[in-house]
Amino acid sequence: MYVWSKPLVLGLVLALVVLEGMFFFLIGEEAEGQLHVRTTQWITANYVLLMIWIFVWMYDQARVRGKNVWLWVLPYVLFPLPTLAFFIFRLQRRIV
Repeated sequence: MYVWSKPLVLGLVLALVVLEGMFFFLIGEEAEGQLHVRTTQWITANYVLLMIWIFVWMYDQARVRGKNVWLWVLPYVLFPLPTLAFFIFRLQRRIV
């Protein structure tokens, strides 16, 4: 858990935002989709399975630290990456 550093997580989130912005702004309205239906289904399936795997990891980390992970379910479903980053920051607080 402590291998995550705040600059790393913030850099990854920033990189995602930049790449998503480039994707939305560089593709014009006239552009036709080049992906086949099967490709988008595989991408969607991989994304959903990755989100489940990450939530299982979140559950395990919260259980080890005696925290309640079920408070994080709704934000995680709506905004997975920012929720994961905030979850990591919250668990890295030192217990005094």
